[in-house]
Amino acid sequence: MSASASLPHDAARQHVSGSARYVDDIPTPQGTLHLAFGLSSCAAGQIKSVDLDAVRACPGVHLVLEAKDLPHANDVSPSAHDEPLLADGRVHYAGQPIFLVVAESHHLARRAARLATVEIAAEPAILTIEQALAAESRFEDGPRIYTKGNPTGAMDDAIHRLKGQINLGGQEHFYLEGQAALALAGDHDDVVIHSSTQHPTEIQHKVAEALNIALHAVRVEVRRMGGGFGGKESQGNALAVACALAALRTGRPCKMRYDRDDDFIITGKRHDCQIAYNVGFDDSGRIQALEFTHYFRCGWALDLSLPVADRAMLHADNAYDLPHVKITSHRLKTNTQSATAFRGFGGPQGMVGIERVMDHIAHSLSCDPAAVRRRNYYPEMTSKPAARPAITPYQMEVTDFILGEMTGSLLQRCDYHARKAEIAHWNAGNALLKRGIAFSPVKFGISFTLTHLNQAGALVQIYTDGSVLINHGGTEMGQGLFQKLTQVAGRSLGAQQAVIRASATDTSKVPNTSATAASSGADLNGMAVQAACATLIGRLKDHVAQQYAVKPDEITFAEGQITAPGLSLTWQEVIASAYEARISLSATGFYKTPEIAWDRIKGAGRPFLYFAYGAAVTEVVIDTLTGENRILRCDILHDCGESLNPALDIGQIEGGFVQGAGWLTTEELVWDAAGHLKTHAPATYKIPACSDRPDVFNVDLWPGQNTQKTVYRSKAVGEPPFMHGISAFLALSNAVAACGPQYPDLQAPATSEEVFSAIARARGSAL
Repeated sequence: MSASASLPHDAARQHVSGSARYVDDIPTPQGTLHLAFGLSSCAAGQIKSVDLDAVRACPGVHLVLEAKDLPHANDVSPSAHDEPLLADGRVHYAGQPIFLVVAESHHLARRAARLATVEIAAEPAILTIEQALAAESRFEDGPRIYTKGNPTGAMDDAIHRLKGQINLGGQEHFYLEGQAALALAGDHDDVVIHSSTQHPTEIQHKVAEALNIALHAVRVEVRRMGGGFGGKESQGNALAVACALAALRTGRPCKMRYDRDDDFIITGKRHDCQIAYNVGFDDSGRIQALEFTHYFRCGWALDLSLPVADRAMLHADNAYDLPHVKITSHRLKTNTQSATAFRGFGGPQGMVGIERVMDHIAHSLSCDPAAVRRRNYYPEMTSKPAARPAITPYQMEVTDFILGEMTGSLLQRCDYHARKAEIAHWNAGNALLKRGIAFSPVKFGISFTLTHLNQAGALVQIYTDGSVLINHGGTEMGQGLFQKLTQVAGRSLGAQQAVIRASATDTSKVPNTSATAASSGADLNGMAVQAACATLIGRLKDHVAQQYAVKPDEITFAEGQITAPGLSLTWQEVIASAYEARISLSATGFYKTPEIAWDRIKGAGRPFLYFAYGAAVTEVVIDTLTGENRILRCDILHDCGESLNPALDIGQIEGGFVQGAGWLTTEELVWDAAGHLKTHAPATYKIPACSDRPDVFNVDLWPGQNTQKTVYRSKAVGEPPFMHGISAFLALSNAVAACGPQYPDLQAPATSEEVFSAIARARGSAL
C-alpha cells in the first residue's frame, strides 16, 4: 500500500531544480513595500532619545514606526506577553528592534534604518549563567525540581561517587530560507499573510491582536518552508505582525525578510546550558543515586523556555532506569536573544547530561561504555509483566522499551566489539592520530507536553473527476509531511496516489491548529486525515451498496479499484456516480491524542503517548597536534514503527545525525563582553558541510510497529534522530581519552580548540 512505500518527496523535483517557491519567491504585487527593523546596539539600557528625522527624509521611505505609533498590542510573544514588537522604552539585548522602516525596496529599508540616531543609557548587562545566578535573574520564582526515590540516602550508601559538569553551547537554526512574511490587505480590514512559519495559527492570533480584529479576518497561508527546526515556531511573529500593520497603514502589500546576519542577531537560538551531576554507582556501573542540576540560559524574554527546560528534565533519564534521582532546573534570564525552540526542544540537552554520566562512570571503572549503558537500561518490553514497574523520574511507566534488543542488533551489525579492540591496538601504535568509537541510545517521548496542543484537524475533498485535495494543520518544511499525508489519504481511500495532492496550509480551511513541532506532524495530522477519509469511505460504501445491491462490508477500495462479489468499478466511476446521487464528497476529520495528562508543577503524569527509540555507533579520528577531527563512520538503527515512507524517514535520520553532530562539534556561538553576537554569518559560524558527513554511513530501520494506535502504527521521526549526534561527541571524548590517563572532561561544542584543550587535560597538563 502507498502509506508505507518509499515514494519521493512531493516537491523533490522542485527542490533539486531550484523551482520550489518559498515565501521570498512569491511574485509580489505591483507597489509592494519592504520593511526592515532598526536594531539596538546596546544589550541593556534605557532609551533616552530616538531621532528618526534622517530616516524619514530618506528618498523611498514611506513610513517609520516606533512603539508609540502602534495602534493596539505591541506584543509578539508566544507565551507571556513579555516580548514587544518594538522596544517600549528599554532595550534588553543587542539586536532588539527599536523602530520599523517601510520603504520602496528591501535594501533601501535596511540602509535607511542605519541613519537613525538612538541614545541609550547603558546598564550592566547580564550575559552569562554565572552573572544571572549572582543577580537572581530568572524566570519562575525558583528552580523546578523532580524527585524519585531517596537520592540523598542512596547517595550516602553508594559504593562509588563521581561529580562533574558539562557545558553545552547553543545552536543557530540556519534554515535554508530565512524568516520572511508578505501581507496583503483586503477590502474589509482583513489581511492575508504568507509566512515562513511552523505555526500559522499563532501568526493569525498575534496579527489579530496587533490589528484589534477578529481571527476570521486574518488568513495565514504556508505552502512550504526552507527548513524550520523550531526556529519558525515563534520567531516569525514579529515579521508577520510588522507586515500586517504596515499593509493596513499604507494600503499596499508589505514584505519583510531578514538578511542572514540580521536573522542571526535578532532571532533566538537553542538554549545553551550547564549541567552539573553527582552520581553514586556500584562496581558494575549500575547507578544507585543521581543528582542533576540544569542551568538554562533563556535570554531576555520567556518565549518557550519553560517547556524547553521541562523537556530537558523529562529526558534526563534517557534510556536508563534510575532508582533514586533528583533533577533541579534553573531558568535564567539574560540580556541575550530570547532562546527558543530547536529540534529536540530541550531533550538533547537532557540526554547529553546522562550520557556524559555514563561515559564518566565507564572511564572510572575501566569498563566498556556500551556495557555500562546496557546495565542501566529500563526493563525490556516482553509479554510478561516486569518484576517491578519501570517508572521514569516524572512517574510515567515505560511499557514499550525495546532498546535492549535494538542495541544487541546494532552492536552486532557494526562489529562494535572487534572494531573497539582494533582501535585500541591502532591507538597504541600511533602517537599523533587517535581514533575513538562510541555507542549511544535514544529514548524520546512523543507528544506536546502542553496537553491541549495535542489535537489536529483535516479537510479532505474529492472532486468529480476523482482527484483528491487534502488540507491539514501541519506545515511542510522539507521533512516530507505533505507526501506522507497524501500516502495516508491514498491508503485510507483506496485511491491511486497520483490523484491525491495536498494544498497549502491555510487557517481559513483548518482552524485552531497546533505548531508543526514536537515530532507530532504526522501523528496528529495523519490521524485527522485518516478520520476524514473514513467518513468519506463510509458514505461511498453506503452509496455503492445501495446502487449495486451489495453489502457495505463486502466492498473493497484498493488502488483505484472498487470491488465486491460480482462487481468491479473504477474510482472515477464511483465518484461520478456518487456526485450524481448527491453524496457529499467533502469531509473534515479531527484527532486528539488519548491517554495523556501532565502536571508540570508536580512533575508527574503521562506527558507522552509513546517513546521512539534508536541507537548509534560513531567512529572518529583526531589530530593530537591541532585538535582537528573527522567523523569516519556512523551506524544507526532507528525505530520508526511501521514507517509511512522509509525513504523519507531515512533522510530524516541522516539529517538529524549530521545536525546533532554539528551542534556538539563545530557550531559555536560567541558573544563579546558587551553582549554582541560575533558569530553572525556563515563566515564565522560553522555548520556541517557535505564533506563532514561520514564516508561510511549506514542507516537501518528497526522492523516493528508502534504499540499505540498511531496512524498505521507509525512513529514520529522528526526530533529523535537528532540525538544520534551525541554518539559523535562521545566518540571524540573516547579518542581524547586515548591520549592520557586522566578523564578528558570534553566540553561542547567540541571544536578543534576544545579537543586540543581536552587532550592536555587527559595528559594531566592543562593548557
